[in-house]
Amino acid sequence: MEKKKVVVGMSGGVDSSVAAWLLKEQGYDVIGVTMQIWQEEEELVQEEKGGCCGLSAVEDARRVAAALKIPYYVMNFKQEFKKNVIDYFMKEYLHGRTPNPCIACNRYVKWESLLRRSLEIGADYIATGHYARIEALPRGRYALRTSQTKAKDQTYALYNLTQDQLAHTLMPVGEYTKEEIRRIAGEIGLRVADKPDSQDICFVPDGDYASYIENNVKEEVRDKLAPGDFVLSDGTVVGRHKGIVHYTVGQRKGLGLSLGHPVFVLKICPKTNEVVVGTNEEAQAYEVRANQVNFMSEADLPEKKRVWAKIRYNHKGAWCTVEKTGADEILCVFEEPQRAVTPGQALVLYDGEYVLGGGTILS
Repeated sequence: MEKKKVVVGMSGGVDSSVAAWLLKEQGYDVIGVTMQIWQEEEELVQEEKGGCCGLSAVEDARRVAAALKIPYYVMNFKQEFKKNVIDYFMKEYLHGRTPNPCIACNRYVKWESLLRRSLEIGADYIATGHYARIEALPRGRYALRTSQTKAKDQTYALYNLTQDQLAHTLMPVGEYTKEEIRRIAGEIGLRVADKPDSQDICFVPDGDYASYIENNVKEEVRDKLAPGDFVLSDGTVVGRHKGIVHYTVGQRKGLGLSLGHPVFVLKICPKTNEVVVGTNEEAQAYEVRANQVNFMSEADLPEKKRVWAKIRYNHKGAWCTVEKTGADEILCVFEEPQRAVTPGQALVLYDGEYVLGGGTILS
């Protein structure tokens, strides 16, 4: 019987490296691939800890592939990454929203582009080192299931994958804890066994998103970077802000306001160039609306359903009732108020251990 061929997206980190080894052990014909997505090699910031997308990642991945005795290639996805991740990232901030570039990268680069190219060269699957599990459900749909290790679970950032993408994807790391993955890497002699996890967005390695946007935005939209007013909900001006790209809903630190009590960003208004601030109580909300909906474990949502939902990656989650309010819109009513509901972030719904679906937060 001919071996199934799988292309493993290798970042040079311990998770994708062990994923490649696990799949080889399971009998797959494994090919290692690193996606070239950085835009200008001479401007690449090389971190000591390394990122998932830089030149140092290529060298680490190449060494791992050699140690595992598997073919290794670098595939160029610079155009796809710029269009679907970087341009989207800057556009969202300029429109007063807070994007999640990793979710966009997962859907449109790591899956859509890499999967298409992998299938073209005869692969049956692609695989990654994500902490998540994929299951074929009895009713004929594929769904993400939370990983063995809740602390590292990455299903939130993968909610937007399509049925076809899930059907052609393997995630072997989801059955293990991070500690087990590092132990396996050490036992098989991989140099990346103790390599730290990358934390920042890969194309903004210093974490200064506002400066990145200011340095890369097109001249015709530079007026959207101008300073403006901090206002209260009733319109009272209470100070000046540095430009809307410096702020996100829920932010408390770095506002430079002295109102005698803690204040939080409640809303960002690009049309008036105002940042609305208020109290912690004003930052709480029971209702969350989202669009650009992707259903996963179910094909649709015909009636109201009580689910567990997360409104940001590090949100612990909370109970809510979800219903469809339009062809491409859902409304979640939470049982307890949630702080800092942020337009542009993902609302992800869980039905037990399975991802029901999710969407992009409107309000």
